Amino acid sequence: MSLTFFTPGPAQLYPTFEKHLQTFVSGQLGSISHRSQQYRDLHKFTVDQVRTLLNVPDSHAILFLGSASEAWERILFSCVELESFHLVNGSFSKKFHDYSQALCKYAHIQEKPMGEGFSASEVVVPEYAELICATHNETSSGVQMPVSEIHKLKQKYPDKFIAVDIVSSAPYPELDFSLIDTAFFSVQKAFGLPAGLGVWIVNEKCLKKAEYIRNQYSIGGHNDLPTLWKNAQNNETPATPNVMGIYLLGKVAEDFNKIGVKTIRKETEQKADLIYKFIENTSGFAPFVNEKKYRSQTVVVANTEAPSADIIKAVKEKGMVIGSGYGKFKASQLRIANFPATSLEQVQALLHELKAL
Repeated sequence: MSLTFFTPGPAQLYPTFEKHLQTFVSGQLGSISHRSQQYRDLHKFTVDQVRTLLNVPDSHAILFLGSASEAWERILFSCVELESFHLVNGSFSKKFHDYSQALCKYAHIQEKPMGEGFSASEVVVPEYAELICATHNETSSGVQMPVSEIHKLKQKYPDKFIAVDIVSSAPYPELDFSLIDTAFFSVQKAFGLPAGLGVWIVNEKCLKKAEYIRNQYSIGGHNDLPTLWKNAQNNETPATPNVMGIYLLGKVAEDFNKIGVKTIRKETEQKADLIYKFIENTSGFAPFVNEKKYRSQTVVVANTEAPSADIIKAVKEKGMVIGSGYGKFKASQLRIANFPATSLEQVQALLHELKAL
């Protein structure tokens, strides 16, 4: 039985994935040198497609890493000499904070319970914090920080760097990169690809800071920002990259561009609206995030009266896979991913099966 995955990552593979994979294999692209012109052309194509999709200006480089988690470390090494500041309202924003502590930075924290969101007006950044770490979409709890609030936060603290986690929401958020210093995502969520590739969008100000810090402290020996940046100017990477992941990302980003990112955003909101209306109006379900303005459009989290494992099992028998709650909420919540790989009709089918339980 073929399954449809509504899991928050790894997620449903994008419908064109198999075709692009076959092209990659038949073209023997897995064997080309990463110092060849053929690779440089492939690399440039992907960068150009992602740049178009997310409206990333030329002031920012688009770099490739092993994962979004690696981006946490690279950003902290590059932008923080001594002190970082973290908005924490779930497990993944907390891990960004924990990475900072592990790198012996002084990691300030402003924390809220899971399920609650931040507005710029309530955020107080310590005077000596160099970097604000914000999460657009907290995958563990289904909370989104509105893009307008992220922009306001940077405008409130223009002299500080701001890093935005868009791991489980890109390409949905329409970030203004004239305000955002750095952002990052991984491909196994909304891009509908296998895991193994992180994408780091970073501006020249971050590069200058990394070069400055490098004169005082270590900024790591693998994939440091100045080296990544230098290689990217030639459409290359320092080490042998995930050529397959980069190729597939370029092709799926091209597919998204053909559809149009505005259309993708609109469809995402339409599907999210259906899911939220269902969990608000169906007995046995309730939205975890109470304030509508903070509800994620890409990872919907529902409280359940029945054990979530029972619901997941019943739905899987119908050919659909949904995610459990995260951490302490594993047994009492569902997480339903709403990514471009799943259609409106597939979402309707899922809700039909949940209603029939």
